[in-house]
Amino acid sequence: MDKQELGAFLRSRRERLRPQDVGLPSGPRRRTPGLRREEIAVLAHISTEYYVRLEQGRAPRPSAEVLAGIAGALRLTDAESDHLHVLAGTAPARTGLHRRDVRPSILVLLERLPQTAGFVISAAFEVLAWNDLAAALMEDFAALAPHDRNLARRAFLGTERADARLYGISDAAEFRLHVVMDLRATLARYPADPTVTGLIDELRDASPDFARLWERHDVQAPPTLAKTFHHPVVGPVAVDCDTLALTDRDQHLVLFSAPPGSPGAEALALLNVLGTEVGDYGQVADRAPVSRGLR
Repeated sequence: MDKQELGAFLRSRRERLRPQDVGLPSGPRRRTPGLRREEIAVLAHISTEYYVRLEQGRAPRPSAEVLAGIAGALRLTDAESDHLHVLAGTAPARTGLHRRDVRPSILVLLERLPQTAGFVISAAFEVLAWNDLAAALMEDFAALAPHDRNLARRAFLGTERADARLYGISDAAEFRLHVVMDLRATLARYPADPTVTGLIDELRDASPDFARLWERHDVQAPPTLAKTFHHPVVGPVAVDCDTLALTDRDQHLVLFSAPPGSPGAEALALLNVLGTEVGDYGQVADRAPVSRGLR
């Protein structure tokens, strides 16, 4: 049970609610945002004293029934409710290290995808494997050290604008928020993984934007169904975005494709021809094709 994180999460969810959200009269102007602790306690059918102690990180582990009542009172989504149980220690948690080894069948699949840019990311946003089209669309990951293949670092660290660091994507702000939400859930699953904790500490120290978003305690991001890359060689590349969970290793397979005959499909076909002649995001380089995958 992570008492401090649990308390901070409960407080953040309580402060976002308005009385009318839960059927209570708004009444006179409130001095602090959100519902009062005693209002949440009443809605959750628990004592105010116990709920206060939960937010202060001083209470013993709550039962599953109490957590269900609190989740209902706070109007938590399914993802937020799952996160609440992880923080409270009432759900199975991965206490080891997140996995970086990609299934061989997924590596083969990446190479066989026609006209589709695909790559695999770990629970900590490390790019673990990719195909040639992904390298042409984004950058030649093989030319980077493993430390620099992390999309979270790319989203928040560096002197360029966020969209420039993120391959000219149209939804850079949304992606950055998605990174923060996913990393918070990852930390709850791997609280003892030094790679995860070190990455989050690095981002909190070096990026005020990350630190600000981190304090919101959000854990659920809406799915991204489409985006546009502004590629310096072929121009705009509008793609559909599909993310498939590889649950056995807590990884994700990200696929960028476009409907046949669309401008996006034509741009992907051109990138497929250029292949590794397009180096680190638009830097044309004479480079022989190399095998893509784990390095």
